[in-house]
Amino acid sequence: MAKNKSFAVQGINISIFKEGDFDFISLTDMVKAKDGDFFISDWLRNRNTVEFLGIWETVYNPNFNYGEFAIIKSQAGLNNYKISVKEWVEKTNAIGLKASAGRYGGTFAHSDIAFEFGMWISAEFKIYLIKEFQRLKADENNRLKLEWNLQRTLAKVNYHIHTDAIKERLLPVTLTKAQINYVYANEADMLNVALFGMTSREWRERNDDKAGNLRDWATVEQLVVLSNLESINAVLIQQGLQQSERLQQLNLVANAQMKSLLNNKQLGKLKK
Repeated sequence: MAKNKSFAVQGINISIFKEGDFDFISLTDMVKAKDGDFFISDWLRNRNTVEFLGIWETVYNPNFNYGEFAIIKSQAGLNNYKISVKEWVEKTNAIGLKASAGRYGGTFAHSDIAFEFGMWISAEFKIYLIKEFQRLKADENNRLKLEWNLQRTLAKVNYHIHTDAIKERLLPVTLTKAQINYVYANEADMLNVALFGMTSREWRERNDDKAGNLRDWATVEQLVVLSNLESINAVLIQQGLQQSERLQQLNLVANAQMKSLLNNKQLGKLKK
C-alpha cells in the first residue's frame, strides 16, 4: 500500500491514499492526536462502532458478509470481546477498513469512517479533520480543472493549425461558405472517430441529457491525444494522404498514445 500524500490536522501529519473512487485516511496517524493510551482495537470493540461499520458496508459493499457481521455484533461490547481490523476485514469481507504492514502500512479507513473515528479523538479534532480534508479535495479539483483547461486551450491552438492545413490543401476555391464549413466539420469528426470512436452527432444522440459537446466531456488524457492528432493530421494532409488513410493512421496513433498515457505512473501522480 503506497502512501500518496498527507495533510496536517492540529500539527499531526495524516497520510491518505486513493483507491478507485474512495479516499482512505490513516487511523494510525490519527491516534497520535489522542491523549493517553488509546488503540484502534478499543474503538473497534465498541458496539456503536460495529453498528456504524455494518451500516456503511451495507450501503457501499454488495459482498458484505452479514452472517459474520451478526455474530460480531452480538459479541461487541462484552468485556472479553476483541477483534482486530484484519480479523474484521477477513470475516466480513469489509471494504471500508484496510490494514497493511510495511513502510507505509497501518490502518486506513474510508473518509466517512475516518470522520467517525475522529470523534473518538475529540470533537474538535473531528471538525478540523473534516475541514482540512475538504481543503485538500478542493485543491485537487482546482488543479485538475486548471490542467484540463490548459489541455483544452492547447487543443484549440492545434485546431487552428489543423484548419489552416485543411484550407490550404482540401478546399477548392469554388466552394460556398456552407460547403467549406462542412469540410472543416467533416475533418473534425474524422478526428473524433479516430479518438472517441464516434462522431459529434452520434455522441449527442447517445448523451442527450448532457450539455456541451463530445470534446467538452473529454478526459485530460483524451485532450492531450486530440492535440497530437490535430498536429499529425495537419502533416498528413500536407503529404496528400486521403482521409481514409489518415483515419486509419490516426486511430493507431490514438490507441497507442492513450495506452501510454493511462499506463504512465508519473501522469497518474499529477492527477492525484
